[in-house]
Amino acid sequence: MTSNKSIAAFLAVMMATGSMFALQPTTSRAQEVDNRADVEMIVREYLLSNPEILIEMQDVLQAKQQQQTAATQKQTLEAKKEAIYSSPHQIEIGNPEASVTVVEFFDYNCGFCMRALDDMNRMLDSNKEVRFVLKEFPILGPASVEAHQVSMAVSKVLPDQYAQFHIDLLGLSGRKDGARAVELALAMGADEATLRAEMEKPYIAEALDEVQAIAAGLGIGGTPSYIIGDEVVFGAVGFDELSQRVDQLTTE
Repeated sequence: MTSNKSIAAFLAVMMATGSMFALQPTTSRAQEVDNRADVEMIVREYLLSNPEILIEMQDVLQAKQQQQTAATQKQTLEAKKEAIYSSPHQIEIGNPEASVTVVEFFDYNCGFCMRALDDMNRMLDSNKEVRFVLKEFPILGPASVEAHQVSMAVSKVLPDQYAQFHIDLLGLSGRKDGARAVELALAMGADEATLRAEMEKPYIAEALDEVQAIAAGLGIGGTPSYIIGDEVVFGAVGFDELSQRVDQLTTE
């Protein structure tokens, strides 16, 4: 990578050539066009002679964007802490007294979430000091929204069986929609009339809106995504990385 001197030099060229217009208020339109062509030629030749400056400028822009994203994430984690960790709409799996909480955003039709399910189960089996807070984040179409509506109703109608319902529904092959989710819930003992009445309650839409707002503030647009401590982790990163991040928190 080139030094910042190359960017400074480029900016100096731009400022110097750009000032040609400001210093000549009486320049005719034809002269202005000619001058602009000269400026464009100077800039073009400079960039052709120093193409590495484009890479450096892209790196600077990317670093700035990352800083802005990190700042927005930090602000969201602080402002929405209650909604992230203690929402009345959230669903928890694992030891409720665990010292470490992993927040997972998931979609029942996300193939990567199916893979991540094994990571969660393995972690819960091996570490009693971690719990998972599951955020229903249906982003893969109407079928996903339907499945999540049923899921949230099941968490109220069959709270003691929700964890198994979540594992079974996410583990099903093929497209999961409302019909398949209801079928599974009924097989687990839910009363259909009670379940469907629960699905119509306004808190379900409110819960989904709440998660959407949290995800937007954190820059989460895909599943699975996690919050572990003060970090946002994107993608099905696997058991080893999740364990490493959890271990760091337990030893701090």
